[in-house]
Amino acid sequence: MASLGIDFHVHAANVHETVQEGESPHACAQRLSVDKARAVAGEYASEWVLAGDTVVTIGGDTLGKPRDELDAIAMLMRLQGRTHHVISGLALIGPAPPFTEAPTFAGTQLTVVTFRSFGADTARAYASTGEPADKAGGYGIQGKGATLVDRIDGDYTCIVGLPVPLLLRLLEQAGRPYRFTLPTEGG
Repeated sequence: MASLGIDFHVHAANVHETVQEGESPHACAQRLSVDKARAVAGEYASEWVLAGDTVVTIGGDTLGKPRDELDAIAMLMRLQGRTHHVISGLALIGPAPPFTEAPTFAGTQLTVVTFRSFGADTARAYASTGEPADKAGGYGIQGKGATLVDRIDGDYTCIVGLPVPLLLRLLEQAGRPYRFTLPTEGG
């Protein structure tokens, strides 16, 4: 957000992140994003609230955040040498006029990621960094997890968890299209 020149502050939402029975990965990522946005929107009724969630899918299974280091290692070993999908959801909730529901705009974006082949030693070493602890699929591509990736088909920012193309679409839907801030002369 800062690199886009968008002022923001962070307020963590207390939402239990689980996949519901029979829920598609896209529906899960979008639902959790909306739940997170709604969880904090009441405290910021006069502001725009943006929330997101990311899930990883492989072989028909949805992977969230690992429970612990052993779960992270298991996820990494499952992903190694294979292709998986990263689905990030975003929800944008606008200021709420008195006695009405705040406008909500939401969607998901997909990126396909292929991991290189590696052994259990690599998975254990990476998991021991602590980086996988709060990352869907047990890795963070914006950190040391980048060393596990062989190929990306789609948008890198989706994997990081803030898919910029989706954010721009939601801002346009909300009537608040992104505007580049140009530097002033001499500045």
